[in-house]
Amino acid sequence: MSTTVVLGSQFGDEGKGKLVDLLSEKFKITARSAGGHNAGHTIVVNGVTYDFHILPSGLVNPETVNLVGSGTVVSVPQFFHELEQLEKHNLDYKDRIFISDRAHALFELHSLVDGLEEVELGKDAVGTTKKGIGPCYQTKAARTGIRIGEIFDKEHMDHKLRTLASAFKKRYGDLLKYDVEAEIKRYDEWRPRLAEYVIDQVPMIQQAEATNTPMLVEGANALLLDIDWGTYPMVTSSNTGIGGVFTGLALSPFKLKEVIGVVKAYQTRVGGGPFPTEQINEIGEKLQTIGREVGVTTGRRRRCGWLDLVLLKYSAAINHYTSFNLTKLDILDDFDEIKVAVGYKVDGKEVPSFPGTIDALSKVEPIYETLPGWKTDSTNITSYEALPENARKYIEFIEKYTGVGVKWIGTGPAREAMIFR
Repeated sequence: MSTTVVLGSQFGDEGKGKLVDLLSEKFKITARSAGGHNAGHTIVVNGVTYDFHILPSGLVNPETVNLVGSGTVVSVPQFFHELEQLEKHNLDYKDRIFISDRAHALFELHSLVDGLEEVELGKDAVGTTKKGIGPCYQTKAARTGIRIGEIFDKEHMDHKLRTLASAFKKRYGDLLKYDVEAEIKRYDEWRPRLAEYVIDQVPMIQQAEATNTPMLVEGANALLLDIDWGTYPMVTSSNTGIGGVFTGLALSPFKLKEVIGVVKAYQTRVGGGPFPTEQINEIGEKLQTIGREVGVTTGRRRRCGWLDLVLLKYSAAINHYTSFNLTKLDILDDFDEIKVAVGYKVDGKEVPSFPGTIDALSKVEPIYETLPGWKTDSTNITSYEALPENARKYIEFIEKYTGVGVKWIGTGPAREAMIFR
């Protein structure tokens, strides 16, 4: 089996879903390994827009089987909601979507606690999606969580959920407005329907490896939001990098063929946390407006800034990309000049690498290289040679600095607006 992995290389929202959709035609299995419905992947196919959150983007391809792996946290109502959206578009998903029985169930309780924790943090709030992702991973790590497979033992699940609710009630008191019995009743209704989607993923992966079935792994979020390698503590609660692929899916690392890093041609971030190249000015506003930078999951405006190659080189060192997919190149069409961060200074001194603490990152002063813009419409161009000369120079500058080749280039939101080199 040859496995290809698609990962976010910056702060998320790079446009991973589109590449996964295009690549999935060549793969029999598409899998998610980590994260929950805080991820937002938008795909446009034949004029129809699909917004995926917990479902793998490979579902758009009718020949692809999709797996939500054991490293994920799954909101059952969100899972059913997304399936209903597929039905509205007449997309058949029967026997093509499965959830690992070892994934963790994300309850309404987790979402409510997420909001309370953010209030508790005050000015140090992470800026989470308040979807309950962090608290669900907390209960997983504390060994008090409930796995998807445990839902089918009603007595066991009910006891664990009541115990979990009691523990959070002791912490938050009347601030926590949660009806555990109402949630239990909802799961009584969902349990029979959920059963048809839940599997033991280990035999599935074993069978795929034994028969050399090509597999595509769709990353969620991005490396700089990784719990270990990101801008901690302003990160998500799972391993969003290459490490999470192996722990979340039990794949053989010896079967890995490609690791594709998806890179936005500029940079965005949602929520709090350091963002050295952020432009809180007319440049940032222009990127936000032209790029339609609004979060798929939250509806929040994304913070915008110039591409940061120091960050990208650090990301490549962790995830070992074999190539890049550069997205939204067309958003830069109308800029006279384009800046790119090629170095950092902290307290007036140049630093040799991406800093490991949030304090140091908050003090970073980027060192910029200024490149000429191309002031030409590149939308929907599908040939590298047809790109404006300065657009090609911009791409080649990225390749030279990072040492990673740009294999795919996105030139618009449509499925067809992609250059393959």
